[in-house]
Amino acid sequence: MPSHEQNYGLIVLDKGGDSAFTAGLGNSAEVVEKIRQEVIKGKRQISGIQAGSTQCIATVAPIAEGLTAAFIQEASSASTLIDFLAAVDIAPDILNHLLNNAFDGMTVTDNEGRIVYLSPVHEKFFGLFRGEATGRHVTEVIENTRLHIVARTGKPEIGHMQKMLSSNRIVSRLPIHSSGKVVGAIGRIMFKGPEQLLAMSSEIASLRNEVEFYKREASFLRNRTYGIEDIIGDSKAIRQLKSDMTKVASLDIPILIIGESGTGKELVAHAIHRLSMRRDKQMIMVNAGALPESLVESELFGYEPGAFTGAKKKGRKGKFEAAHDSSLFLDEIGEMPFDMQVKLLRVLQDGSFERVGGDEPKQSDFRLIAATNRDLTSMLDTDQFRLDLYYRISGVTLRAPPLRERLEDIPMLVQHFIRSFSNRQRTPVMRVNPSVYRYMQSRPWPGNVRQLQHEVERALIFAEGEELEVDDFRPSEIFSNEYSANRPPTQTKNGEALKDTLERVELEKISDAMARHNDNKKRVSEELGVSRSYLYKRLKELQSP
Repeated sequence: MPSHEQNYGLIVLDKGGDSAFTAGLGNSAEVVEKIRQEVIKGKRQISGIQAGSTQCIATVAPIAEGLTAAFIQEASSASTLIDFLAAVDIAPDILNHLLNNAFDGMTVTDNEGRIVYLSPVHEKFFGLFRGEATGRHVTEVIENTRLHIVARTGKPEIGHMQKMLSSNRIVSRLPIHSSGKVVGAIGRIMFKGPEQLLAMSSEIASLRNEVEFYKREASFLRNRTYGIEDIIGDSKAIRQLKSDMTKVASLDIPILIIGESGTGKELVAHAIHRLSMRRDKQMIMVNAGALPESLVESELFGYEPGAFTGAKKKGRKGKFEAAHDSSLFLDEIGEMPFDMQVKLLRVLQDGSFERVGGDEPKQSDFRLIAATNRDLTSMLDTDQFRLDLYYRISGVTLRAPPLRERLEDIPMLVQHFIRSFSNRQRTPVMRVNPSVYRYMQSRPWPGNVRQLQHEVERALIFAEGEELEVDDFRPSEIFSNEYSANRPPTQTKNGEALKDTLERVELEKISDAMARHNDNKKRVSEELGVSRSYLYKRLKELQSP
């Protein structure tokens, strides 16, 4: 092999591939053979070759009829480039694309800010002839540039806006290092303008919303199965609900479950499915309130391959299709956009639909179970919900009663939540002081069973002893702030005097505090900020008929 001092070479091959002339690195028979095999036969204009311990870049071009010349340069310090050129057959095309891409103008300067290369697209943009900018300082050619500053400081600048000839561009400026020193800088256009960047940002935000939706959907669609036994309670309202569920579950008719938020409408839907003839297949669930408007149609109807940007190559089944021979639980149906209500109605009429981007009708035989916490009858009056759809989904209407109508179920619910919490957290089951039940039954519970569960679990977390006490339930704004959202406040008598109203409210406060502190008058007086003698006086009035 030639010595490392010989950094260049030349090989001329004749038509038959034999060497007609060699010089420098080209004197190596091994290099000649590599050129013959990897460059000439492969018809590659530029190639990386490895000859023994020597790495070289070879540039090949015809010089006369029947003669081909290969100019060779040793590049022992550029192994990555050698690997790229040697491994990628289209390496010259890639390099040519990077240098000439009409959407990716490139400028290269030396460490003093003089232009050593300006891509053709930039030359055309600035009205320059080929090579006219070479050797000139970059500030003479490109307005508002900072490329010479990057070349001097070695500090990169990414995503900066630069105005050039009344056009805004988002650019990157990167220093080029060699042997630990800055030898130049390279500038490239990242985006044609801020509009392009905003469009990309908007698309990313849309994709993030889609990912968040699928996360919620994955959580919502976990393999959970609940039966009628999971509806806790023995009150008259719950017994009636369970009786009605048992009667309608076997009938293949749509069911609408109404009730306030937190009353257990999803549990009712699960139990109905478990009692139905379709129980062998998993119930498909859709939360219409959580569906982004842009995804409603594709989620329900599915889509064909290439139906829209980002669509899966094989397409995707929609919820209607997945629910064939099963039940489709459409939660928060009152939140469904009005235009989608029309399309849902068509599916419910004959079970026929088409995927997004498709024209082939598909059939699905499913049983619809819908739920809402909204007043659909009021929405009908204001044209927010279609009357014909309402009749389609409400073959039978079941009402999940609010907790305030089944206060006698609170002890059973509290015990259930304690056992469930203990199983999940692997902690001992805590006893409950009877005063807790009285306290719980005195509360309004605007969030219903879901709120009760939250308050019980929070109390278990902060409880100090082995028995759950009223004091473990910390005051919550939800009792006062949300009560009016789900239940009208107590009505006062017409013409009730302000003094009478204040006295009534005061007595209610004292009653609540007594229940919360298990009749401990000292704690009640401290909490309310009144003397104990005044408290005794008011308690007598409270106990009097």
